Amino acid sequence: MADAITSQTIFDGSKKAILKFTNISDGTGEAAVVKVDVSALVDAPTKVSINKIWFTTDGMAVRMLWDATADVLAYSIAAGQTGFLDFSGFGGLKNNAGDGVTGDLAFTTVGHTAGDSYSIILEVSKS
Repeated sequence: MADAITSQTIFDGSKKAILKFTNISDGTGEAAVVKVDVSALVDAPTKVSINKIWFTTDGMAVRMLWDATADVLAYSIAAGQTGFLDFSGFGGLKNNAGDGVTGDLAFTTVGHTAGDSYSIILEVSKS
């Protein structure tokens, strides 16, 4: 079996996109799974910045990673949390990955066991 994972594009415009991701774990988890593939977005930007995050984690943490030769932590959401974060006031969380940067954003789950879950909505700006 594998985790039950969904990805949904809520809005994809020329300057921003809003995407929703869910996972109900069977205990397998995710390891650096690309969630925001910039080449699949409208106008194919080279990078995105995270402006806003709506999230709920139940039993597991989620690390959001800028994809590169050595992935760089974009943001980490602890287990058992619900909230909203707005980084748009200072231009969002910028992709600061180095060598081999793809512009993509990946997720890794931490401490996952069967029945744990997350729901994350991201608003990203394109560059």
